[in-house]
Amino acid sequence: MKTKVKDVMTSPVVAVKRDASFKDLAALLRKHRVSAFPVVDEHSKLIGVVSEADLLAKEALSGDPGGMMTGLLHHRDLEKADGVTAGDLMTSNAVTVRPDDTVEHAARLMYHLRVKRLPVIDAGSYLVGIISRTDVLAVYERPDNQIRAEITDDLILREFLIDPAVFAVTVTDGVVTLKGSPETAEVGHNLVKRIRQVRGVVAIRDELTYPPAERSIAGLYF
Repeated sequence: MKTKVKDVMTSPVVAVKRDASFKDLAALLRKHRVSAFPVVDEHSKLIGVVSEADLLAKEALSGDPGGMMTGLLHHRDLEKADGVTAGDLMTSNAVTVRPDDTVEHAARLMYHLRVKRLPVIDAGSYLVGIISRTDVLAVYERPDNQIRAEITDDLILREFLIDPAVFAVTVTDGVVTLKGSPETAEVGHNLVKRIRQVRGVVAIRDELTYPPAERSIAGLYF
């Protein structure tokens, strides 16, 4: 079973209100050792995200009014340099995930968007958690014996209805080695595909002995 965001997210979340001051934001980032905070309204609905990069704009640009660097920046960056509250500095329309989204989906968003964490919101846009890169990678801390038990008991026996003794399954540091002879090539490929989805699996070494592909002549299979 694929791991859901709700299984690894941090909750409750340290969030800030729109009127939080620049000084308070800087102090909170340092205190909690994080790179960003969700910004919520009075009803705890997410309205944006403010990051350390947003705060750095003030330090980086305040001494360069009208200079070369300032001329290369977008108008929004210049506005942030003058910001004094979370509402001034935050990025609205933040990228978010839902509790039932897969960790794989969250990881893809973080990778492609180059962000370190994603707010988690429910159907009403209420902030319910936050998931970070560290949380995503935590799935690989799962013990090898638990991974093997899920593969043999849940997948091979219960899902594929095959005697686990047909296959030799070993797991070392999250790497699964699978040996044996599946009844058909399709069964073997489907089993390998499902094992890749097991929480904590780093990689799979497919050492199955596949049966030869069927050949046909005039409708006869042999």
